[in-house]
Amino acid sequence: MSDKEKLLSIGTAAKQAGVSRQSLQYYLMLGLMEPTEVSSTGRRLFDKAAVERIKLIKKLNESGYPLRAIRELFLEKRDSKGTV
Repeated sequence: MSDKEKLLSIGTAAKQAGVSRQSLQYYLMLGLMEPTEVSSTGRRLFDKAAVERIKLIKKLNESGYPLRAIRELFLEKRDSKGTV
């Protein structure tokens, strides 16, 4: 199975992470997430690492962190290490 075959659609990634498709779209809009790849037809695709990140966002949010604070944490981590 190639890497491209392992990429998930937004609906499948959301389902595997335990969030709604709308929640994942909101995370994308806020800059909490970026798709792993965007197909030539504009479909946003996600890998397993992205699904784990979605799960982390959900867990942090459920434990009381506002999405804005989560975004700031991710930005700080990216700035200190060069990646998120």
